[in-house]
Amino acid sequence: MKIWMKWLIGGVLSIAFGLFVLANPVEASIAVTTLAGILFAVSGGFQIFAGFGQTGPFGKLLGIGLGILMILLGYSLMFRPLEGVVSLAALVTILFAASGIARLISSFQMRETPFFWPMLISGAFSVLLAGYITANFYVVAPKLLGLLLGIELLFNGMGLIILALFLRAGKDMIKDRLG
Repeated sequence: MKIWMKWLIGGVLSIAFGLFVLANPVEASIAVTTLAGILFAVSGGFQIFAGFGQTGPFGKLLGIGLGILMILLGYSLMFRPLEGVVSLAALVTILFAASGIARLISSFQMRETPFFWPMLISGAFSVLLAGYITANFYVVAPKLLGLLLGIELLFNGMGLIILALFLRAGKDMIKDRLG
């Protein structure tokens, strides 16, 4: 199978999964939270192992303590996924607001450039989105992570399909240029 065909199949699958996730955003949010919990727990185990290898009592204590906190967070997300969804949705909302504020501040530093308006609009959109999520938090929170995952899968799939078509056409373009 040609490489471009593999990318094309990956893109089509990503779009299909994205549509599936968008049709089931609450279930996808729970799945994302559970997966995050598993990853935190595993990472915490590695952190504890790495903590024992640290030199000095402070480094050892800090490494092991951080590992224990990561394991506790992981178990919390795994065994209480609905509460985890709310917590992660709150974190995502805070990140939207913080990045939007940072872009708004950056835009005013770009006032004399052509990048001012795009940066200003981008920052304002993120702040408004964070405000909308906050105002409707208990309605939006259960779906938020699933919606973001579904949108990411759709854009990822489109990007992979474009890459596949580029790779397919690229060989022909190179042949045309070389004569």
